[in-house]
Amino acid sequence: MTENERPNPDALLSCIEREEAAQKRGRLKVFLGMCPGVGKTYGMLEAARSEIKAGRDVVVGYVETHGRSETDALAEGIPAVARRAMAYRGIVLTELDLDALLARRPRLALVDELAHTNAPGSRHPKRWQDVQEVLDAGIDVFTTLNVQHVESRADTVRQITGAEVRETIPDSVLDEAVLELVDLPPRELIARLQEGKVYVPDRAAAAVGSFFRESNLSALRELALRLVADHVGEDTVDYRRAEPAAGPWKTGNRLLVAVGPSPLSEPLIRWTRRMADELRCPWLAVHVEASRPLSDSAQGQLSRNLETARELGAEVITTTDEDLARGILRVAAERNVTQIILGKPAGTGLLNWFSSGYLARRLMQESGDIDLHVIKAEKSLSRPERWRWRAGRLSNLSQYGIAAGVIAAAGLVNLGLLPLAGPRVPGLIFLLAVVLLGLFVQRGPVLLAGALSALVWNFFFLPPRFTFIISRPEDGILFVTYFVVALVLGQLVARIRAQGEAERRREERSTALYELTRELAEAGSRDEVVWQLVGQTNRVFRAPAAVSLSMDGRLSPHPDSTFVMNDKEFSVTDWAFRHRKSAGRFTDSIPGADALHLPLATEKQIFGVLAVALPGQTLGLAQRDLLETFARQAALVLDRIALRTAAEQTRLLAESERLSRVLLNSISHELRTPLAASTSAASALSDSGGPPLDERRRCLVREIHEANGRLNRIVGNLLDVARLESGKVVPRLDWYDARDLIQTTVRDLQPELAGRQVELEIPPEPMLVRLDFSLAQHALSNLLMNAATHTPRGTPIEVQGRFTDHYLAISVADHGPGIPPELLTRVFEKFFRVPNAPAGGSGLGLTIAKGFIEAQGGTISVANRPGGGATFSLSFPAEEVSPAPRFSE
Repeated sequence: MTENERPNPDALLSCIEREEAAQKRGRLKVFLGMCPGVGKTYGMLEAARSEIKAGRDVVVGYVETHGRSETDALAEGIPAVARRAMAYRGIVLTELDLDALLARRPRLALVDELAHTNAPGSRHPKRWQDVQEVLDAGIDVFTTLNVQHVESRADTVRQITGAEVRETIPDSVLDEAVLELVDLPPRELIARLQEGKVYVPDRAAAAVGSFFRESNLSALRELALRLVADHVGEDTVDYRRAEPAAGPWKTGNRLLVAVGPSPLSEPLIRWTRRMADELRCPWLAVHVEASRPLSDSAQGQLSRNLETARELGAEVITTTDEDLARGILRVAAERNVTQIILGKPAGTGLLNWFSSGYLARRLMQESGDIDLHVIKAEKSLSRPERWRWRAGRLSNLSQYGIAAGVIAAAGLVNLGLLPLAGPRVPGLIFLLAVVLLGLFVQRGPVLLAGALSALVWNFFFLPPRFTFIISRPEDGILFVTYFVVALVLGQLVARIRAQGEAERRREERSTALYELTRELAEAGSRDEVVWQLVGQTNRVFRAPAAVSLSMDGRLSPHPDSTFVMNDKEFSVTDWAFRHRKSAGRFTDSIPGADALHLPLATEKQIFGVLAVALPGQTLGLAQRDLLETFARQAALVLDRIALRTAAEQTRLLAESERLSRVLLNSISHELRTPLAASTSAASALSDSGGPPLDERRRCLVREIHEANGRLNRIVGNLLDVARLESGKVVPRLDWYDARDLIQTTVRDLQPELAGRQVELEIPPEPMLVRLDFSLAQHALSNLLMNAATHTPRGTPIEVQGRFTDHYLAISVADHGPGIPPELLTRVFEKFFRVPNAPAGGSGLGLTIAKGFIEAQGGTISVANRPGGGATFSLSFPAEEVSPAPRFSE
């Protein structure tokens, strides 16, 4: 490993700190009202004015005043970012300029109308998604919202007012928000309407007669109060859980709602969310997948239902079972569910008895100790798919033709066998044909074959022939039995075949995941991981894929990618990387992209983004789950490789440090002997009893002494560094007077500080502190020697001692050139020297000072002085008053 390839621990720590700072999320405050006109925007602007007076940087991102003079006056003077103009169907619309707001980076942003739908072509379909991105950037947000736009309350609002709510936000957006209720009595709001302060007079009159009826407003007011009360209750729960004195908090409820491809599942999901809020408990959204495949429209509706559940905070679980009730109860037992929520059957009659009514009865009979809530499903904004015979939708005309042809062929065979076998044998041959058809075609053609074969058998073979009349009772019984057996047997064979196909699909998914996991387990580098991930994605999904990996915080497409991304697609990849969220096609974030972009991320780190250009107009739930699993598995392997690389680098660094310590220790001890001999020889020359040395020889002897002293200090520093790194420095703490420490150190360094004025600023009273006198004196000596080395001769050195905030502080200040600001954090590194420093130093003095001070529980820091020079500060914790202090001898 070269020197440039060695990781810098401080640089790594700085990267981690920057990443943590980037992940610090802003706070959301929502000004909630029961309906338009109560003063939400006015209240938000008043709060913003208070924040400005407190010194915060506040910027208007988007505020809609609706032309109200008092609101316009309140908004005037607050800095704002320009809105983004967008043309749509010949009309110019203005929206929040998200990029401009993020580039401005205020401390607080004002974004009105949280539930607003953005114009087509915007980065996000909804404004609440823009707000989420602003919060992710660490910017606080003030916003406004009406209670009818909360997803879990939309059905109740529609039931109260009769008006459809088309713009909603997920409840999860409000989970971490601070709600401030902007309240106004209904009669006062109606008075404001009649005065024209909310709408123009004509529109106000119509509003009072419809939505703004006093009964509606009272109900909406109660709904808003309950929502705020629920959030206050959640804050109380969080406090009690965090407060040790409050004791344990036990919650035994866990809800489960069954989710299917019906639009009526949406109201059930919202009802469950409201109930979970009231009970303060977790909830599950469970879908039971059967072998029968869903149509494209049903698959799309199911995906929307499950996505709604995710947005509202549910834990989404998908399981497989042919028996819907059994699958629900199995998940409920495994996850310790206490209450199951089910939709109330909406139909009547025999069909309802065998469909949804049968499911409700099964759950009531077999749920045991689990409570069952049967809820009347409110109408959904989506129309339920009109019921049709599913077989006709899943089978093409060719299969019906094949079924009819097989029955016709069986009939011809029976006509040839009729003189030999009689009229009853053809029934068995027809039954065999129906069973064989069940192995190759779908249920619709099988049902057709069963019915058609029964009619052909009756018409052509059962006496009287060529009529549908059955003359004998035994023939009638035989015909009815055959008809039922043919249909049941054909359906059973078709079901077994469908189950086999479903098992095959599940096996294909499991095999694909197993092969990817196996190949990734053998990958030894990031390039191998990308190669395996792209190859498996291409093979399983039959779609080109691209992987972009992070290098030093920047994304770059990998050359093994099979999907060539243009600038637009790469910008979506960059967005998914920065926000650690899925984006692009089949998502709500930048849905106009050509590919689905999935982040390759673990809980602590993100490594890149997988982009897949999937064919078709819909993405099935199983495909989506498998693709996300691919991304998670690749991220885990990338994390393992990164940890392994870091461990190997750490091991190499540790070994290098160990060898360095051994070498330094060996060299230091080897230098001691010649240094001692050289010093003794120089002393013998100057102290010999012979004739006195001339001036030239005395200068040479003096230079030998100075050089030996300098070498001796370097050797001592090397030995001290070795002691520090080996952990052999054990301080002997005792009570000392810090004044004595300062004065003794300055007195011992008088030869080295000659020609400099040392200014002492210490109090007259004793400064008692627990420390190791020898280690502290050594550290202070190094600071004084450092000041003397790096400042011109004749400049003063200031030493100050004082007590501040339970700490003893000793500072050494000089009047030299100071330290470049970008190097302040490195001055205590081993062997580090400031550029253009005087020759002769080893770069170890400050390292030793830092090690000796920290060994005693103190700290050391450095800062530049405003007037020039640097100040080094030592801090020792000041404990309670001690016995009589000790003084150095």
